[in-house]
Amino acid sequence: MIGHEAVREAAARIAGKIVQTPVLYSDAISRLTGAEVWLKLDTLQVTGAFKERGAANRLALLSADERARGVAAMSAGNHAQAVARHAGLLGIRAVIVMPAITPATKVTRTARWGAEVVLHGDSLAGAAAHARALAERDGLVFIHPYDDDAVIAGQGTLGLELIAAVPDLDAMLVPVGGGGLAAGCALAALGAGRPIAVHGVEVDSYAAMAQELSGAPVAVGGSTIAEGIAVRDVGRRPLAILRAHGAGVLTVSEHRIEQAIALLAEEAKIVAEGAGAAGVAALLDQGARFRGRTVGVPVCGANIDNRALANVLQRVMIRDGRMVRLVLDIPDRPGVLGEIATLIGRAGANIIEVAHHRLFTSPSVQAARLEVMFEARDASHGETVVEALRAQFAVTRL
Repeated sequence: MIGHEAVREAAARIAGKIVQTPVLYSDAISRLTGAEVWLKLDTLQVTGAFKERGAANRLALLSADERARGVAAMSAGNHAQAVARHAGLLGIRAVIVMPAITPATKVTRTARWGAEVVLHGDSLAGAAAHARALAERDGLVFIHPYDDDAVIAGQGTLGLELIAAVPDLDAMLVPVGGGGLAAGCALAALGAGRPIAVHGVEVDSYAAMAQELSGAPVAVGGSTIAEGIAVRDVGRRPLAILRAHGAGVLTVSEHRIEQAIALLAEEAKIVAEGAGAAGVAALLDQGARFRGRTVGVPVCGANIDNRALANVLQRVMIRDGRMVRLVLDIPDRPGVLGEIATLIGRAGANIIEVAHHRLFTSPSVQAARLEVMFEARDASHGETVVEALRAQFAVTRL
């Protein structure tokens, strides 16, 4: 099992090849959770994610013969881009196998770095099997995204930088897919000279590492916005490291992940993908556990599809009561739509969408049905607008 020194060696090896990203204090998240929260913005790596650290370290250790043969990798996106970029910088052939369900933005960006992209299978496991088969057929070196000592050590350099930037840090909340980043951060923490608790974070539907650590059977599956950590088969090396160093794993709901994405975008002005926001999601979910503590959170990936980001922001606004959808039964007479629009506008809300039905859903020929969606300042303001409408019309809130 590798130790702290491997992480320090990796930091020296990849210096100048990756970005030493900033660590920023988040006033908004700190006030919300009661913890002193520091965000490590590895979203600012060239490919938008921390995976460059492990890829750069692993590729730097290739022999001349291995470089000549080329490399193969499997990934849902961020490891793919990282291997593609650093292989390209070294002039090494890279074949990247990605699940067929990988978001289009990640496929496109991987190909832009010059890699040969192969879409295969509907899961990481299927992609991994195909990548290994291609590596064996073509004599390529397989670069595992997390179950590799050099990759783990490279990812751990994020933890080294975070600890150096926040001298009184006493906890880290680290997203877990295969476990490479969390294991690397656990190794980095060994050199801090003081106890630093490392907590992995998984989404409920893919809590494989938590299940492995507890000895429970692994049962995962389903769709998630955090596809970057939707891993069934965690790494054996990361598992051993986390187990040896007593790191725990917290799990969070899909709603919490979405809330964290929205909070980072609206309050911290940071774009994060679902996997990258998992640490913040854990803070939101278990704020009492970390209240009064100094917590470092890697925001470790920014590669979210634009449409997915827009949908998340709107879904969170609906849950928060800032976006309200109503059905009104109204009299079918001239001017009534203007009256409703004026009432909503005078109340300070903004109409987003209107659908007016006379024939199919109206309760009678003398009436019409109106669907309205409006944006309010907050839940209290939205309820005020709804009550103003109810004073004159029959209103159902959807």
